[in-house]
Amino acid sequence: MTLERRIADAFRMDEATWARHANPWSGWTRVPALPLLALAAWSRAWIGWWGLLPVAVVFAWVWVNPRLFPPPRRWDGWMTRGVLGERNWLARDRTPVPAHHRLVPHILTAIGAVGLALAAYGVAALAVWAAIGGVAIATLAKMWFVDRMAWLHHDMTKDTA
Repeated sequence: MTLERRIADAFRMDEATWARHANPWSGWTRVPALPLLALAAWSRAWIGWWGLLPVAVVFAWVWVNPRLFPPPRRWDGWMTRGVLGERNWLARDRTPVPAHHRLVPHILTAIGAVGLALAAYGVAALAVWAAIGGVAIATLAKMWFVDRMAWLHHDMTKDTA
């Protein structure tokens, strides 16, 4: 089982949840989760331990979000195909992905992890440029990853979108 699939399992992502998460509203409203999490964690500098409340709200949003929206009316949108491609990627140990899709997602995940580490340092040290830079790097890596997943979905299903 892939690490990514274990994470999806921890979020209890079943078939119905994945279908709902494929709604573009679900994908697009999750994009600001990392900047909001950084801001929520930063709020400890202003409101002390009460800063845990906005952190909890962001984590709750990340968990509730894939369950909140109905399945998409159309399945050809970029974000929808990105989510569907991510499902293909998670199952790559059961259904192999094309060779030209095997390396770049790992590189983008590593870049995102570096951005996440920089953002975590920035928030912990209250270093604004490290926090902003890390969030930007991680977010851009994730968006590029979604684009690769949309391409992967296209190649694995031969959709025409």
